[in-house]
Amino acid sequence: MNRTGLFIALALWLVIAIVFAIFPELDLKLAALFYDSAIAGFPLQQHGWAAVIRDGAMYIAWAFVLPSILAVILKLIRPSSRLLVSGRAVVFLILTMVLSAGVLTNFSFKAFWGRPRPVAVTEFGGASQFVAWWDPRGECKRNCSFFSGEGATAYWTLAPAALAPPQWRPLAYGAALVFGTATGLWRMAFGGHFFTDVTFAGLVSFIVIWLFYALIYRRQWPAFSDAAVDRWLTRLALRRWRGAASDAAVDRWLAGKQRDRTGSEDLAWEALEHRGGKRKLRWTKGGTVRKRLARGARSLSRLGPGIGSAAG
Repeated sequence: MNRTGLFIALALWLVIAIVFAIFPELDLKLAALFYDSAIAGFPLQQHGWAAVIRDGAMYIAWAFVLPSILAVILKLIRPSSRLLVSGRAVVFLILTMVLSAGVLTNFSFKAFWGRPRPVAVTEFGGASQFVAWWDPRGECKRNCSFFSGEGATAYWTLAPAALAPPQWRPLAYGAALVFGTATGLWRMAFGGHFFTDVTFAGLVSFIVIWLFYALIYRRQWPAFSDAAVDRWLTRLALRRWRGAASDAAVDRWLAGKQRDRTGSEDLAWEALEHRGGKRKLRWTKGGTVRKRLARGARSLSRLGPGIGSAAG
């Protein structure tokens, strides 16, 4: 994820953009490679195993971000625990996935850029007119062709590749590029996307990943440090308890946690967590729960105002 890689990606995008803008029929010719006029369709659509492979590619991509998502969920459930994944990695992987495969595709371009899919254009038996990649005035109304959401998701695997150990990173980058390209070709074989849909998806994912990698890892912005992410999630989790924990109170608790991880703060967290689950446990050992809450409240009161009321 250096400047050389960015310049190469931008130069490649510029060449493809210019060539396919001047000769938009190239998209049709490449899509025709997967079209069978004898059956008037794209043959791969008729095989169930092909759909399984298509779905499997998305499962593989999401498997790389799943540990970060689970780490956040566990942190919110039990704020006293440590993040199971590096805080910077959590932010980097989740944000890049959401932006490249979600916001910039399904919620922006694909929703408003009216380019019809290959299977929908008249050249391949559809009812819509083909338009070049740069023209948003196509007849598609929703979930359109430009650009490929699945392609962007597959190329997003460049993000976890960027976090691989340095000695394995070139191999990881190569594997991510092969995976993204293969997934994009698979979508073209289904008649779901044109060549430019796939290549622009890859470029968008790469730029998003490059920018966030530079911000979080190269420039090491303090707001995205491991400690800052852990602190932010802790505050977010504490505010679940009636919003009683102020930032100052959380800071005091975190400072105490660093000094003594076996002290009264453990009782405080036990009380908070049981307070949140009181409704669930009330019908069992209610007396025990109340004793724990009272004991935790006394411990919390010693940490200062702002947290003590959370168990009251």
